[in-house]
Parts: sequence; structure tokens; C-alpha cells
Amino acid sequence: MTLWHGSISDALGRRIVVLVSLLGFAGASAVCMVAPSIEMLWFGRALQGITSGAGMVVGRAIVRDLLAGPEAQRMMARVAMIFAISPAVAPVIGGWIYVALGWRATFGFLLLFALLLFGLCWRLLPETLPPDKRHSLHPVKLGRAYLHAFTHRQFLLLITALSLNFGGFFLYVLAAPKFLIEHLGVSPQGFATMFVPTVLGMMFGSFLSGRLAGKITPIRTVSIAFAIMVGATLLNVLINSFAAPGVPQSILPIPLYNVGMALAMPNLTLLGLEQLPQRGLAASCQSFAQSLVTSLAAAFFVPLLWDSTLTLALGMTGFLGLSLICFFAYAGKPHTTSPPI
Repeated sequence: MTLWHGSISDALGRRIVVLVSLLGFAGASAVCMVAPSIEMLWFGRALQGITSGAGMVVGRAIVRDLLAGPEAQRMMARVAMIFAISPAVAPVIGGWIYVALGWRATFGFLLLFALLLFGLCWRLLPETLPPDKRHSLHPVKLGRAYLHAFTHRQFLLLITALSLNFGGFFLYVLAAPKFLIEHLGVSPQGFATMFVPTVLGMMFGSFLSGRLAGKITPIRTVSIAFAIMVGATLLNVLINSFAAPGVPQSILPIPLYNVGMALAMPNLTLLGLEQLPQRGLAASCQSFAQSLVTSLAAAFFVPLLWDSTLTLALGMTGFLGLSLICFFAYAGKPHTTSPPI
């Protein structure tokens, strides 16, 4: 559904898509909470997936509707910090709720949280896309728009670079149980040992991105971010090649990597949104690419890499290397936006 949330908001407006998706997510969480069987739980989880991507997709488009230039970069830095922090904080909160109240309570928490967000958006979120700037949902026109997006070289390079950057960190989120418990000897309630430093790294990187907005170019900012990430991955490989796995040495490079990742994310996101006239569709494709990379990592790469801390470090390096190739390929070409379709 991340492929469609943005296009629907391009046609119907941002506000209605956000509100309906939040209500849908609340309902899906209620289904999960009371599910009498595993099949019903699967169904509820699928409904959660259908509705949960709208906020991430439409939120990016809303920022670009309202702001441009350094102001957009500063706001996107705040948004990117929240988007990046969420998958790191979630296991910690979920673990506390599970231990205290059981697994059904985690879905009860999500139900209440979705209703709270719905109330806040209903009261505070304005419509940011006026009717005269909306795009048609006609299948032929929409098909042409998606074809244009997925054959646009510069756009594809940017969203791939963005997705692979995040994938390098997300390997550790997905492998956290094995990495922390088996390799580092951390208790199941001690996941904050890794996630608190990684969150702090992302917060600092997002802060730097906001501070650098308007002072240096986005390309220069992303180049600095890549330099930080390259240093972090090299340190990660060296530590895990010559030192025994443990805390803090095996964890230290991850928050350093996240400083660079969070510094690059707002700029790569905005550069990608500038490539296409339909900002909602562009945001959808960005989120779809990111979800695709993390899904492939979960299904194929993490099980191959999690048997040792060194192979995880090499996996992070590989993701970053591919991302760096994509960014160099983008930066070496003239930067133009696409005409409306």
C-alpha cells in the first residue's frame, strides 16, 4: 500500500488519507488484540500493514507542500528523526509491555496510540494540497506516472541510496535478538543497550542536518554523511575482526553509523521528491523502496549474516557500499526535475 497512499493523496488531498488510515490502523489493532486464532491475527496484521504506511508517505509530501529549501530540510530532519527512531524504540517499549501485560496488550497500546494520533490530526492537521494542484487517479494517467517514476534514472538512484543506507542499520534491528542475546550476552530486557545509543546517534545526525541547512549544499551534506558512515563501517569491521564480541565495543560503531545515516536522510528524501511533479507519488515510491529493502534483508540477508558479529559488520559495509555507488552515480549527472505528466 505504500505505493498507493501518496497517489491517493495527490488526488483526494493529504488530510483525508491520513485520517482514514489512522482509523483503519486502530481497527486493525483491535482485531489483533482480540484475535481468537493465529489466522485472525495474521488478518489483523495484514490490515495494519495496509494502513500503517500512510503517515510516513503522506507526511513527507506534506512537508514539501508547505516548505522549500533550508526550511524544508530542517523540518524533514525532524521528521526523519522520528521515522528512523521508531523501529529502534519499538522493541524496547514492546518488550516492557509484553513482560508486564502480555502480547495482547501491545496491540491495545497501538489501538490507543492510533486513536490519539487521529484526534491530534483531526484537530491540528490542515489540508496542504489545494484542489487545483491535485492529480487524476485515472488508471492510464496513473500508470504513465508510475512508469515515469520507475524509469527515471536520477530518482531511482536517490531512492535506492536512501533505502540501502537505512538497510545497513536495519540489519541490526532485525538481528537484535541473536546479536544482543547470543553474541553479546545481553538479557531480553536489556535491548536498550543497543537501541538507546542508536537513537541518540540518529537524534544527533538529524540535529546536524537541521543546523547545516542553508549553510552548505545538500550534495555536500550527504557527502559528509557518507564519510561518517564509511568510517563507522570500517571501525565495525576492524573491531569485530580483532576483538571479542561484547559491550560496548561491538555496539559502538552502530550509533556512529546512524549519525551519518540521519544526516543524509532528509537531504536524500528532499532530492528525491524534487525529481517528480507528483510529490505524493514520489514519497510513495521512496517508502516502497525502503520497505522492499528491509523486507529482503529480513527474508534473505539477516539469516545469512547473523551467525557472527563480523558477518553482520560486513553486511552493513556491503549495504553502504552499494548506497555509495548509487549516490556517486546521481551526483555525477546534471540535476533536473521532471516536467508534469
